[in-house]
Amino acid sequence: MGLQHGKLKTVSLTLPVSTEDLKDIEIGTVVYLNGVVYTAREGVYQKVIVEGEQLPAHLAEISNANFHCSPAARKNADGSFTIAAMTGTASFRFSKWLDKWFTVSGAKIIIGKGGMSSEDYKKYFVPHGAICLTTVGYGTGALLGRGIKKIRDVHWYDELGVAQAMWMVEVENFGPFIADSDLAGNSLFERENAKIKPRIDEMYEGTKSPALHRYGETDDRGDEVI
Repeated sequence: MGLQHGKLKTVSLTLPVSTEDLKDIEIGTVVYLNGVVYTAREGVYQKVIVEGEQLPAHLAEISNANFHCSPAARKNADGSFTIAAMTGTASFRFSKWLDKWFTVSGAKIIIGKGGMSSEDYKKYFVPHGAICLTTVGYGTGALLGRGIKKIRDVHWYDELGVAQAMWMVEVENFGPFIADSDLAGNSLFERENAKIKPRIDEMYEGTKSPALHRYGETDDRGDEVI
């Protein structure tokens, strides 16, 4: 279902989705999700893709939306779990695994922070009919937590811990997210960065080079990933 709010197109998707369900998603579309979302990042990729462990049974029939995040989860005295918030992490760090992940998992949606390049989208996402959604700004973990109905299951918790385990979470009106890519492999972040790049040097003129760098950063602000 798609609605127009001012200049922002808003879409609500029920998981799992098909590629057909994603054909009208344009970059910049606001997206809400309903159904089951799961988390899988480098710890799960290592287990499944490198070590050959089996995914949970019928995963693609339950969900094909993979959230790169570290949930604010706790284990209760009765052995159950509670998640209060879910905060996205940068997906570009996991791009080397995504082609194989799409193949083994059937994922159609990747959710993360900061987006990826159109090169990665065209190389990894387009062949699998998948798109990328990005979280909206910092501090939205608690907002996303409001959309959590319950934890359906958790896998590899003892081996991988809270951040790296696979959490399967039932959600309703889960969002907002912004579509950073579409089925053609266009990148919202890349498009908008191109608009500001011509004057980016003026903004940083006279500043010193940073003493420390996060992964993915360069002194060239136009090439900075995030």
